[in-house]
Amino acid sequence: MQALGYTPNAAARSLVTSEELRIGVIYSNPSAAFMSDFLTGVFEEASTRGARLTLLKGEAGGLPAASAVKDLVASGIKGAILAPPLGESPAVLQALRKARLPLAAVGAYNVEGAICVRIDDRRAAYEMTRKLIDLGHRRLGFILGNPDQAASAERLSGFYAAVREAVGVVTTIAQGDFSFTSGLAAAEQLLDAAAPPTAIFASNDDMAAAVVSVAHRRHLEVPGELTVVGFDDTTPAITVWPPLTTVHQPVRRLAAEALGLLVSQITSGKPLGDLSDRVLEHEVVLRLSTASP
Repeated sequence: MQALGYTPNAAARSLVTSEELRIGVIYSNPSAAFMSDFLTGVFEEASTRGARLTLLKGEAGGLPAASAVKDLVASGIKGAILAPPLGESPAVLQALRKARLPLAAVGAYNVEGAICVRIDDRRAAYEMTRKLIDLGHRRLGFILGNPDQAASAERLSGFYAAVREAVGVVTTIAQGDFSFTSGLAAAEQLLDAAAPPTAIFASNDDMAAAVVSVAHRRHLEVPGELTVVGFDDTTPAITVWPPLTTVHQPVRRLAAEALGLLVSQITSGKPLGDLSDRVLEHEVVLRLSTASP
């Protein structure tokens, strides 16, 4: 040990002891970019906490099988962290609560008995919509996210709150599910309207990138003829042309914070207390996809 300069690693040592801290990570999300940031945040925090992660992915973008959740619980995990939308899935939550496991949910609202780490989606959407209105847009399109997620409803609520403060704004709503494919269909619907919007606000960057794709195919200049904005500030926001104006949601920090709070709860054995709802800051990031109509 002296010759090699060896020093014990507390995190590594914990993995081979009877007090091993194992955390289940359950995820199923149509946005690969969002999940990449989420998992990076979880892994980085786990490495500093000496926690071992066991991953469980939902089937075909949906819920994980009940048997898979049961096997995960039986594997000896001490708690579970849920990526959206699973933090608000009654089936998944019921299975984990039955096992009396501490839980943390990212992007979720008011989940009983769970740590929730999120941003203020309503405020973020309000601020973005105000940007569009201040640019002079009066025909606004909005693409909803997954209807089973509270964040989707909060973002729509923020959009409408800003619209109500302005005069003469006409809105058109299309349903998406946070996937690029759903964004394509929603963009076609909005742009086929008799009076199409001059600006489209998509509830995440994947769907906003889809709107830009449809605009290019229709030979609409972005932002000269159509302003497009997104939400999350993930990889698609800077890989499309033009790069997207979007809401920066600190996904890595959200995931890391959730895991850190979960580990603290497990190791302390104390009730949640004021840990149950943690709201992190967001930011509207201005890029090249916005202009006056």
